[in-house]
Amino acid sequence: MSQFITPQPFTRHPDKLSRSQLRKHLRQCRQTLSTEQQRRASEQLALCLLNNQDLHRAKHIAVYLANDGEIDPHLYVTMARLKGIHFYLPVLHPIHPGKLVFSPYYDGVELTANRFGIPEPAFSKGLKRPAWALDAVLFPLVGFDEQGGRLGMGGGFYDRTFAFSRLRPRLAPKLIGLAHDFQKVERLPVEHWDVPLHSVVTDKQVYRVK
Repeated sequence: MSQFITPQPFTRHPDKLSRSQLRKHLRQCRQTLSTEQQRRASEQLALCLLNNQDLHRAKHIAVYLANDGEIDPHLYVTMARLKGIHFYLPVLHPIHPGKLVFSPYYDGVELTANRFGIPEPAFSKGLKRPAWALDAVLFPLVGFDEQGGRLGMGGGFYDRTFAFSRLRPRLAPKLIGLAHDFQKVERLPVEHWDVPLHSVVTDKQVYRVK
């Protein structure tokens, strides 16, 4: 796999003012959720993910540690581990800026805050799992629509990391965005660098992207 040359969708992620305003609004909405509201959303999300057909055969899944009011997949991780599923956390690549690698996520793993203040495992060549070797990737969204448009934090890390899926779609893991259901908007533009999602899963339902 190392011989594949993946396309770079962009060198600097553009962020239009309208997208910035929408991002700010949606982040503020999810930050106002109470602890109880977040707990209920996490429970409903876990049920939706456990019943998601895209994950039925997945054994190696990348996930994230919720912050900034993001919907929390932790309960799903706890339940899925009982079925023998292995989980991985994204780690900022120290050599290739703007890309991610994935390290095992298990109880007791040592975490250190990265430059964005997000806890992550230490980078390790021996332990990391390449993006193409994952079965599925669960990552947080700031906003989304039912047509496949999505809004992230603006860094473009997942788009760069999984750009290879455009050339080798059969090698690509299932890319599944997670969000609170109220983060759905009427329409978002699909940019040329956006790597297509398979679905979006919320605390209410699964939105399949055509």
